[in-house]
Amino acid sequence: MKEIEKNWDSIIIGSGAGGLAAAICLSRAGQKVLVLEKHDVPGGWCHSFYLNGHRFTPGVHYVGLLGEGESTSDLYKGLGIANELVFFRMNKDAYEHCWIGNERFDYPSNLDELSTRLSAKFPKEKKNIEKYLILIKNVSTQIYSLPYIKGFWQKLTIPYRTRHMGKYGLFSLKRVIDWHIKDPLLKNILNIQCGDHGLQPNKAPFPLHCALMSHYFNGSYYPMGGGGALIKAKTNVIKKYNGTVCTSTPVKKILLSGESKKTAVGVELENGQQLFAKNIISNADPGITYLDLIGKESISNKLFKKLNKTKYSCTSLMLFLTVNLDLKKAGLDSGNIWLMPGKDADECYDDLMKVNLLEGDAFEGMFISCTTLKDPSSYDGKNHSLEVITFINYDSFKPFENEKEKRSKAYLDFKDKLTDKMLNGLEKVIPSIRQHIVHQDLGTPITNEYYVNSTRGSVYGTEKSFKNIGPFAYKAKSEINNLYLCGASILSHGVAGAAHSGVDTASIILKCEADELRTPLPDQELRIYDAEDAKEYPDWLTKKIKVRKSKAILKEEKINS
Repeated sequence: MKEIEKNWDSIIIGSGAGGLAAAICLSRAGQKVLVLEKHDVPGGWCHSFYLNGHRFTPGVHYVGLLGEGESTSDLYKGLGIANELVFFRMNKDAYEHCWIGNERFDYPSNLDELSTRLSAKFPKEKKNIEKYLILIKNVSTQIYSLPYIKGFWQKLTIPYRTRHMGKYGLFSLKRVIDWHIKDPLLKNILNIQCGDHGLQPNKAPFPLHCALMSHYFNGSYYPMGGGGALIKAKTNVIKKYNGTVCTSTPVKKILLSGESKKTAVGVELENGQQLFAKNIISNADPGITYLDLIGKESISNKLFKKLNKTKYSCTSLMLFLTVNLDLKKAGLDSGNIWLMPGKDADECYDDLMKVNLLEGDAFEGMFISCTTLKDPSSYDGKNHSLEVITFINYDSFKPFENEKEKRSKAYLDFKDKLTDKMLNGLEKVIPSIRQHIVHQDLGTPITNEYYVNSTRGSVYGTEKSFKNIGPFAYKAKSEINNLYLCGASILSHGVAGAAHSGVDTASIILKCEADELRTPLPDQELRIYDAEDAKEYPDWLTKKIKVRKSKAILKEEKINS
């Protein structure tokens, strides 16, 4: 590890979506910014990696609100990264495929069409469906409007402006949907996206699920180049403003000063080097930040009690597959597939959380995504990339939590059995999949801890229950002077939510409104193309796809010669 310059304006620990967004805002404001990343590539959950030349991204599966004037689009334009990005719009007619037992339903990228389609399938519930979807839209609109309610007179009207959220805001998803919907299958379809926050209906706050559903009402998108493209765009802007991103540079602790040790002044790296800054931002989980990097002795009893009570979101198994099978002919497209058994969603989640993972022949609840159909530029003409995910209980991997980089035989054998069980589940969607596997690898909670440094391998930071969202979430400004937090456990989770968190944290340091930092820049434009229709592709994209396929053919000819 090389020596790093000693003094900075801001040091950011972790290079996830939030940390890099904060770094952009601070560096272009003239600050001298350093981002420190433990892994050998930046990005956190958004990073991409390659297995045998095929790209995978563990934490980016789709992004919403990228239409003109929508919040994610404005965010990327405001950060100055839009010009470097290209997105593919996933199947407009079916960006989500629900496979619930023997039943099938496709989510369209249009709220009115969703209502029409559900009403046609469940005619007896037509009025209930319309009323429920309007409620979802109203609550989510009111959530997104809160930051824009400013001034004394406007704030007086908050109870009226947020009346739907106020009426249903303290209830679980299960309570609210049970009041509106009767058909069990319809409930499962409407709750299918619970996987995007990791909580079953009886634990999920209703407003959280409203915000999540509305995120995709007008379309879902996948970045060309996977999540790594988002990270490259961000690091390029940071470098443009003379910021520095250092990988393979783990932080050992945050340095404190003052009589009561209540002021953050820098960090100490694992190699012993000490670096100093006016501001320290941690993109790590709150537990790692306060207990590992700060230490119990330097935080208040109130905060320590909160940390001890904090639950983290579920963890996962992620099966990364390369297959030499025409998946379009096999029935797949750019839409995601949510596979679950035909039973109550809460019961399904309880089954997933059983500690004995080897019970049963197949995982019945899974998320299936084909990135080479979402991003046509990544398809080589023969091999497709699949990412298959199921949620599990971290305690299933308790015996292996102290595994070193050289994994034990017991751990590897366990992985093999779980891989087989996941393939058994995947065969329900693609029956011939085993005969076409070119490469396979399984990511586990231990993998998540090692590469992303997430507490208990959690995929969404803190558990998104009532105790950890909104006013009860961890704050960006900590009780330690000059120490700030950002990321999935602060403002919101997900690709966009974590980035918005980074902007909000930077605004506190810069003493400005967050909206000033994400106001779209006039020279920024997002390019969006249809993943399912190549007719409108520009020449450069058509050429890129042809070159990718030509290189794959030449490589295969070389191997066979």
